[in-house]
Amino acid sequence: MSSYAYLGPEGTFTEAALLQVPGADSAERVPATTVNAALDLVRDGRVRAAMVPIENSVEGGVSATLDAIAGGDPLRIIREVLVPISFVLVARPGIDLEDIRFVATHGHAWAQCRGWTEKNIPEAEYVPSSSTAAAAHALLDDDAAHDAAICSPLVAQRLGLRVIADHIGDVGDAVTRFILVSKPDILPARTGADKTTLVIPLPEDHPGALMEILDQFAARGVNLSRIESRPTGLFLGDYFFSIDADGHVADARVADALQGLHRISPGLRFLGSYARADRREYEVGRHTTDQAFQAAHAWVESLLRAAEPGSEDVG
Repeated sequence: MSSYAYLGPEGTFTEAALLQVPGADSAERVPATTVNAALDLVRDGRVRAAMVPIENSVEGGVSATLDAIAGGDPLRIIREVLVPISFVLVARPGIDLEDIRFVATHGHAWAQCRGWTEKNIPEAEYVPSSSTAAAAHALLDDDAAHDAAICSPLVAQRLGLRVIADHIGDVGDAVTRFILVSKPDILPARTGADKTTLVIPLPEDHPGALMEILDQFAARGVNLSRIESRPTGLFLGDYFFSIDADGHVADARVADALQGLHRISPGLRFLGSYARADRREYEVGRHTTDQAFQAAHAWVESLLRAAEPGSEDVG
């Protein structure tokens, strides 16, 4: 039976994302305290794959995940899942809204509820937690350092916590994107509505360095749906780019772009090609279809054959 890791504890949005994977509901599910811990379970072979958050429609990329998959032993993204996000405020027994002084939750959740908290509990201090569910679970401890938590309605219901405010997110239709990550021995088949994720370090910093990278996509008609810069941690000013591109590595235009990128940045890391969760197809220009690349390749080959030794010498 397959086993999966996820950013825990039970009741996180990440577990909800994992439960969308066929068969995950009956598989062994291992909660991890951090994104790195979940991915290490994959690298060590203790689980088949791990579900972790990578992007939020309000706050953008999840830096812990972007950094964790950019380094270390190679990993492969094999699926993405979208989960609508809704938050509630729960509190310890006897604590009302006006009594709250310390609120624990994950950093992304706090940012997504900033407007509501500033309006309704302006004196409350934020207490960082590894996840929204962990903050809720900690309320059950007598020595908890906070008296309230922001979490999902599901974990509040599971733990029997008292909800003192619901729908507290500043954006009502917020969505978080999660990725299922395995060892790099799986490549999902092309579906026609795919996404390719890459990590591209800058081999050297000079004027136009980023443009050289972007040109590899633009010249081949490959659209980018996400691009973020992250520090490598080696020294100040040293960055890599985390990129999502429309298409699959089996598409001629994407494969050709990767070859061009590899010439510029040999440290390029391919993180996977996989089906888009929304199944949204994208338009491909006539000159960047597989047929156009095949025709162009055949034309160049015909020129080379015509110049082979033994062809007619007209000199």
